[in-house]
Amino acid sequence: MMRNKRARTSVDKAVVDVWQREVGELSTRKFARRLAASEDLVLRLDIYKKLEKHRGCVNTVSFNADGNILVSGSDDKRVILWDWETGHAKLAFQSGHVSNVFQAKIMPYTDDRSLVTCAADGQVRHAQILERGVETRLLAEHQGRAHKLAIEPGSPHIFYTCGEDGVVQHIDLRTAAATKLFTCHPIDDSRAYMPVINLNAIAIDPRNPNLFAVAGLDEYTRLYDIRKYKWDGSTDFGQPADYFCPPHLIGGDDQVGITGLAFSDQSELLVSYNDEFIYLFTRDMGLGSSPIASSPFSSCSEASEMGLDHSAMSSSAMGADEKAIPQVYKGHRNCETVKGVSFFGPKSEYVVSGSDCGRIFIWKKKGGELLRVMEADKHVVNCIKSHPHTTVLASSGIEKDIKIWTPKAIDKATLPTNIEQFKPKPRGWMYRVTTPQDLMFHLFSLQRRGSSPERNGENSSVASRELLELIWTFNANSDASSDDGGDASGREDLFS
Repeated sequence: MMRNKRARTSVDKAVVDVWQREVGELSTRKFARRLAASEDLVLRLDIYKKLEKHRGCVNTVSFNADGNILVSGSDDKRVILWDWETGHAKLAFQSGHVSNVFQAKIMPYTDDRSLVTCAADGQVRHAQILERGVETRLLAEHQGRAHKLAIEPGSPHIFYTCGEDGVVQHIDLRTAAATKLFTCHPIDDSRAYMPVINLNAIAIDPRNPNLFAVAGLDEYTRLYDIRKYKWDGSTDFGQPADYFCPPHLIGGDDQVGITGLAFSDQSELLVSYNDEFIYLFTRDMGLGSSPIASSPFSSCSEASEMGLDHSAMSSSAMGADEKAIPQVYKGHRNCETVKGVSFFGPKSEYVVSGSDCGRIFIWKKKGGELLRVMEADKHVVNCIKSHPHTTVLASSGIEKDIKIWTPKAIDKATLPTNIEQFKPKPRGWMYRVTTPQDLMFHLFSLQRRGSSPERNGENSSVASRELLELIWTFNANSDASSDDGGDASGREDLFS
């Protein structure tokens, strides 16, 4: 009679791994990678430390290559380097920006002494840590806010920036030269009100650093190959090599946008949409170099030159439909701010994102199963970065601190039962709506939420009140940034 085999648990597997390591059947490196990817550790993530020194919202966090230093930037216009294990601030300095710092990163192979930053003032700056102090210099400027920059993997000199002016720039620190590569334009006339695509995100494929993706206030992520750029300016580099977009969002009436991008080590592309979901694209899901709304599964000869195999997509209509549908990750809310998205784990086994409800969401990359929902912020979590070598996360948002998460909990966490009922917490008045672009972005957000099925039963006065509150915020912030000293109507005046 055959005995029923007991299902192997994560504890059983961990015991086997330890035994294999001890007898030499499993290398120390492989053991560490398996441990770092353990679902058991993800379920035990808890707040290890709070790093408190900034005097404003913390908009960016990132680890250096060794993982022993965390760098952060804030609305207080300062950059801080942390020893995150002890919670000690190793260095804090003024970035030189005149507005909120949106991103700060340490250049690799520079002994952690070279940093690059971009900010709401549109400036791109370089900070050099010297024995006598920190020197900063202006490298480039965007006509509008510059949300993100991307460092060429392994390069201590080269990085890219993008801004709300739709411009992508290539910068080489050896010459301090900024080269404007192109301006991103809509692909058709459906967004005639928007002459350029305001860019929110840029990312470089770590497996092939010649490829980089940009995205912003339309439905498409655009993939470019820097090898096609002629440095003498003899050709127009504005044409993407490939486009990515979920089929149901192509050519739709809804005003959608993208707030975050990330590449995995396997060249998978993670895209976070505002007022929508997060999607994972593989290389064969591209729409080609000239996407057409009526035929989203077009071929791409340029992508094929780069090794992006689209031939399988033309084998049959059914096969194309199946391959063109990306993995989706649901449950979070991304309506109010420009949120990033990240992979987590030594082989990008998980997907992580912040949310308007102040929580961190962690999904299994394969299959999209929601694994963790962690309370992290009273308002909004915007930024989450994973440690390069171990099971550690850093998160930040509207609050002034940074939270470090490690697998220190004794008990494994379980999912809340009311995930579908998660709503953004009261916003207060911490959001900056100071430009026409801000106002347009939030108006589109209100329009989409107002037409969503889950809000069909709400009273129209609720939507009207939200619209009035948004307009008041825009006016109040505009008044606050001016020097006229005039009286401004308050929130109570509008709703009394």
